[in-house]
Amino acid sequence: MPDSFARNLTNLPMNAPDPLPLEFPDFDNSFATLPEAFYTRLNPQPLPAPYPVGVSDEVAALIGLSPEFLQRPEFAEIFAGNRLMPGAEPLAAVYSGHQFGVWAGQLGDGRAHLLGGLRNPQGHWEIQLKGAGRTPYSRGADGRAVLRSSIREFLCSEAMAGLGVPTTRALCVIGADHPVRREEIETAAVVTRVAPGFVRFGSFEHWSSRDRPLELQQLADYVIDTFRPECRDALNPYDALLRDVSRRTGELMAHWMAVGFMHGVMNTDNMSILGLTLDYGPFGFMEAFDAGHICNHSDHQGRYTYRNQPHVAQWNLYCLAEAFLPLIKRPKQAREAIDETYGDAFEATFERLMRAKLGLRAGLDDDEAFVGETFGLLQQHRPDFTLFFRALSRLPAAVDPQNSTKTDAALRDLFVDRSACDAWLSNWRARQAQTPWDDAERQTAMLASNPKYILRNWLAEKAIRQAKDKDFSEVQRLLTCLRNPCAEQPEFEDYAALPPEWASGLEVSCSS
Repeated sequence: MPDSFARNLTNLPMNAPDPLPLEFPDFDNSFATLPEAFYTRLNPQPLPAPYPVGVSDEVAALIGLSPEFLQRPEFAEIFAGNRLMPGAEPLAAVYSGHQFGVWAGQLGDGRAHLLGGLRNPQGHWEIQLKGAGRTPYSRGADGRAVLRSSIREFLCSEAMAGLGVPTTRALCVIGADHPVRREEIETAAVVTRVAPGFVRFGSFEHWSSRDRPLELQQLADYVIDTFRPECRDALNPYDALLRDVSRRTGELMAHWMAVGFMHGVMNTDNMSILGLTLDYGPFGFMEAFDAGHICNHSDHQGRYTYRNQPHVAQWNLYCLAEAFLPLIKRPKQAREAIDETYGDAFEATFERLMRAKLGLRAGLDDDEAFVGETFGLLQQHRPDFTLFFRALSRLPAAVDPQNSTKTDAALRDLFVDRSACDAWLSNWRARQAQTPWDDAERQTAMLASNPKYILRNWLAEKAIRQAKDKDFSEVQRLLTCLRNPCAEQPEFEDYAALPPEWASGLEVSCSS
């Protein structure tokens, strides 16, 4: 614990540690069994008069909370950090990392408190409050989160789960009228994150950078024994773990690219050792296609553009491989663990996902070239990424040339140069003819692979603006829609529209 924080720790307002006498799943605080060098034990700081802003009943069921419990007045108190659940052992974890490609040294949970973990038939789950006050790792900040960023993380966590992308989940957002200073005075909020675990690439970098091989091995053993026991049977369990992380990261990047998701701040401390999407800050979903789009306006050099994400993930994995050297011993072997797994996992998963998006029944050798041609079309003509694939899903594999203008209208209308769309569609139909597939069956499969609804920035902003006026209905309405992004849901048709003109000025940054 930093000395300056230790001197002031007694001055921080802390909640009473008395747990509420409520029925709650038994905690299994596996991370807290690691030596205390890995974290600092401390309670969240209370928020006055908290209230629910948004709640995911799906995540509540995942961790064994009943619908009745979600309606109890104690619910907001617990997930604002004001009261403890039975068995909770709050702590903030330490880690380090590279930020924007530069070594940043020690970081850690600067505004997050891990309450504990539990096991149930659905798996191992850890519960973390984000925005619940200062920790030893806050680096002078207040440890709070604001309403807008908490709503964005809550909605996007659940939207990504709906899209089938590996991700942390979000149980709820709890708001309060407590003022927080950012660019302007805002109100505080706490988002409750749920995931199998929150260990990061930077968790390993921390001990490697300090030449602490014992702690490094303890962390690796914890991850293997808790999450990846199959690695224990390998000749070198740590090499097997590194390969597992590399493979899962490759698969994750393919999912991001296929749905048009941009993380915005892919620092090594924001990369999950379990291959999950972690830490939703300045994220974005692709609208008018631009492979060079920067969704984070704090990213002045464009490091984390859409097109760069697979390369940055590999760079981050090389940083992790370097941190694993004391465990694997041989530098060449550590690098090979990445080189022999990441690229293949990314390419195989991306090819599978793109074939599904394009409605290709079986793979052919030249599909990679056709996928490249498709992205070339998108880059040159900038149609909306999501609407392009959704409209394509409804088109027939063969068309009477005399009726093609009408038949293909929904897709052609996304292009200024409709002749370019026509030329590409001709190639797409020629490719369809090579592996014929009943139209109705193919269209059903494509519609299940191409979402109609994504969390566009303007949708999140609309919900945030209403929430600032204490109207939380839009948060819950969006959540309901985004759980089933590929279903038609005509009651949410307004969410499938192109962004309105006022949305063109929206920006998100690291403060978001």
